[in-house]
Formats: sequence, C-alpha cells, structure tokens
Amino acid sequence: MSIIDRMVIRRFHEMRTNENGEGSVRALGYRHDEDQLARFAMLAGIGDMNDCLVIDAGCGYGDLRGYLEDKYPRLKYVGIDQSEAFLVIAAERYAELPATEFYLGDFCNTQLPPADYVLASGSLNYHSNEPDFIYQTISRLFTASRIAFGFNLLSKIDSGGILVAHNADEITRYCRTLSANVVLHDNYFDGDFTVWMYK
Repeated sequence: MSIIDRMVIRRFHEMRTNENGEGSVRALGYRHDEDQLARFAMLAGIGDMNDCLVIDAGCGYGDLRGYLEDKYPRLKYVGIDQSEAFLVIAAERYAELPATEFYLGDFCNTQLPPADYVLASGSLNYHSNEPDFIYQTISRLFTASRIAFGFNLLSKIDSGGILVAHNADEITRYCRTLSANVVLHDNYFDGDFTVWMYK
C-alpha cells in the first residue's frame, strides 16, 4: 500500500473518530456493533486457535482479541495496525490479557512473524492506487499463515469513496489458485462475505 493510500485511510478514520467518538466501532468504519460481531463470529469459526499464534492484521482497537478470549483462552495474539491512536485504545482494553501484543506497522509492508492463523476483519476494504492490491495482500497474508488465513470483504457499499466492494466469486476464484481448500461464507448478513483459506 502506497504512502498516499495510507494517508487517505488515516484521514478517513480521523474524520470518523471526530464524527462518532474515539473508541467507537463507527470510528473504525463499521455501521453497528452487530456488524463487527457478525464478522468476528465468522472468523472465529476458521479453526481451533487454542495454543496457536494468531495475527490480527489491521487490528484497530483490538476488539477481535476480546472476542476470541472466551472461545480460545489459550491463544497467543499479535495485533498490527498503522494507527497509533487505535493501538493506544487497543492496549488499554486488552494488553493485560495473557499472550497479547500490539505492534505499530503496515501489515502490507511490515515483516510478519510466522503465525498459525492470520485474520483480517475489515482491513482489506480500502481503495488502493495499486491495481492488484487486494490479490497481492491476500497472497502475502496467506503465505504468512501456517494453518489458515481468514478475511472478510464488502460485496456492497452505500456510495463511492475510500471503501471498495468486491465480487465474492472473483475473490474466491483467485484464492483457489493459492489453496485447494477455500471456504466462502456469504449468508451471515447482506453486503459482506468471509473467506477461509487453508494450507
């Protein structure tokens, strides 16, 4: 992701934070708490993450860590985000949980530690000036996983702007060039889909 893309994303979230308040899901770009939780539920089903290292790529406020705590209390979690403001809140909320770390960085360019699972919730939905951004990023994050990579994308958007909608069939077709075991979920709420890719 280019410097210009990162600056546009930062400005988008600054505006959302000013409009909706620091720490709110709307500041992250979600419409409602329920939307975020539905996405988390789909990602949590990818496999048994107990005793596994999980990277949360674009972790925002780290709320996926809190969600996974009840389901997989023995997981090891690394959250990565390019927003220092988000990570301050993530650390306040979840840094005291066991085996939990947060790092400042762009997961598209930062060297990622080897992980059993890589998850990306909402962090791949941004417009990029790089034409193959979505495919390059899927490949990169899948490569970083030992067991599986799970992510969600928008299939509809209300209007143009920074967020981008993707065709689930096209994305799944690409994922199948990287993995023989790809699972698509597109029936949990309108306008969103989740993909699980296994090694």
